[in-house]
Amino acid sequence: MAAVEIVEATEVTDALVEAFELLTPQLSSSNPPPTRDELAAIVDSPTSILLLAVDADSGAILGSLTLAWFRIPTGVRAWIEDVVVDGEARGRGVGEALNRNALDRARALGAKTVDLTSRPSREAANRLYQRIGFIARDTNVYRFSLEMRDDPQTPPKSS
Repeated sequence: MAAVEIVEATEVTDALVEAFELLTPQLSSSNPPPTRDELAAIVDSPTSILLLAVDADSGAILGSLTLAWFRIPTGVRAWIEDVVVDGEARGRGVGEALNRNALDRARALGAKTVDLTSRPSREAANRLYQRIGFIARDTNVYRFSLEMRDDPQTPPKSS
């Protein structure tokens, strides 16, 4: 089993675009892979880091994670988003390596906590997060869909 290196994406290459064409459908069936321009916006953002898990021997991108952070009056908040590991690389510690690297970076940015969400159906991912030390919070997560409403003052359209 080859070693895995965690690196920050600093430029958008053909290999990065191709990796997201493979990885995104494994993360979400409702969202298309990001375009080259969308990946560039993430890579160039001053408040996010796109981490890549790279096979040390082949250079293949095995997974990714986005760490986002922002300052609010009560401190620096950090979120881990869109964690995905290629199905062929699962069980090799790739997800754990990505998460631990993100946690180290969040700590260096001054965040006191790091949040993430994960669907209950992603049982292996949830076990990983708990093993690393994430604790399920007693909270409600709400989402307001800007795509579903023309005017925030009107009730949502029924599906």
